[in-house]
Amino acid sequence: MTTRADERALARGFRVRLRDDLIHADGGRLLVGGSPVRAVRLGDRARSLLVGGDLVVTDAATARLARRLLDGNLANPQLDDIEVPLTELTVVVPVRDRTEQLARCLAALVPLPVIVVDDASEQPHLVAEVADRHGARVHRLSTNVGPAGARNAGLRLVRTPLVAFVDSDVTIDAAGLLDLARHCADPRVALVGPQVIGKVRRQKPRWFERYDAAASSLDLGSTGGVVRPGAAVGWLPSACLVGRTALLAGETGGFENGWRVAEDVDLVWRLVDSGHVVRYDPDVHADHDVRGTVRTWLGRKFFYGTGGADLAARHGDKVAPAVLSPTMALSGWALLQRRWWSLPVAAVAGALTACRLAPQLPLEDGRNAVAARLTAKGTGWAVRQEAGLLLRHWWPLAALAAPFSRQVRRALLTAVAVDMFVFLRERTDVDPLAALAARRLDDLAYGSGLWWGAIRHRSPRCLAPRYIW
Repeated sequence: MTTRADERALARGFRVRLRDDLIHADGGRLLVGGSPVRAVRLGDRARSLLVGGDLVVTDAATARLARRLLDGNLANPQLDDIEVPLTELTVVVPVRDRTEQLARCLAALVPLPVIVVDDASEQPHLVAEVADRHGARVHRLSTNVGPAGARNAGLRLVRTPLVAFVDSDVTIDAAGLLDLARHCADPRVALVGPQVIGKVRRQKPRWFERYDAAASSLDLGSTGGVVRPGAAVGWLPSACLVGRTALLAGETGGFENGWRVAEDVDLVWRLVDSGHVVRYDPDVHADHDVRGTVRTWLGRKFFYGTGGADLAARHGDKVAPAVLSPTMALSGWALLQRRWWSLPVAAVAGALTACRLAPQLPLEDGRNAVAARLTAKGTGWAVRQEAGLLLRHWWPLAALAAPFSRQVRRALLTAVAVDMFVFLRERTDVDPLAALAARRLDDLAYGSGLWWGAIRHRSPRCLAPRYIW
């Protein structure tokens, strides 16, 4: 599907607001931030249009500026004035039995039109009864095709401009989905997702349930923006999504039939590769039921990990578990060692990075200070990425090397400390000891899934970091 550039321009009255986490330099003429990080220099007219950090589209020039800020994750859309009618959106719910969860899901979606796709349930009459009680239409499949195939089957029946996919173990109300749909006021937006938060239904949650509620694999955090490989948010979970029906059913072809894991990541990356915009909006929440046993909880983590090899086979190094420059990699490793030479090595590597970065900044005064701030942030991110590699993606190698290498043991202990510090700083309502045990089991299960997928595909590509020069 091809669309003329003017048809994809932001409409008059569309508003954006600069993000709060940007670095402002040179009297507001230079904006540094976003993900991946970039520097944008504003002309005098552009700066005058950003009154208090807000910009309203009034003509072609302001539309281009707003688009540049949005695409760079330097600004977020302001959608409070936009309304989407109920008649614009249909919800597709794939399900296989799980009638109790389905009833809860459908009750929240009233009064939106809903298509329940019964993916060859063992008791289809119970699914039909629940759907009928909530006014939903049922489309039954005779063969189990998995969630991706079931969503595609429902997508083919949708006649509204917008479609929402909501899994049966997810609860989100109609207002939340319509809030997500407002992002489609931007004609380039193809797909949008909310923050998916773990939900415990048990009155007395067990330790792993409390952890999963606080650190669900589907919870992508509280910072919204454009979703793309290499950005702060690189994918969206298919547990809850809103998108354009014609685009998903036509040009994109929907989810990959036959994929039972990572089909959501694949869809997002194919959309981005085709020039479409995918957005993440954490101001909208969807509740996702946590797993009820340790076995199913860890089994799901392992299952998620197995999808890495499929993604690597199709999308190459976009699936890389870390993205590092050589100097940042050296800084991170030195700091993980906690030796007398760690800070000097990290300082030299940081200075080299800042010296290379400073000339690239479109700035005269204060260039070195901005480069130093960016380098400091990059060093911290390098430490976090390398800690994740040791504890999650490369743990089998680290476990084999630890008995024979003091360096590896020291790095592992530092990595655990870094991981727990970051985790507990962001989630203060979790018991530290329970979180320590749960995070290590989480990492072991997911990492094992990654390795199993790599062995099945006979390719380590999903385990290899990507270096930028």
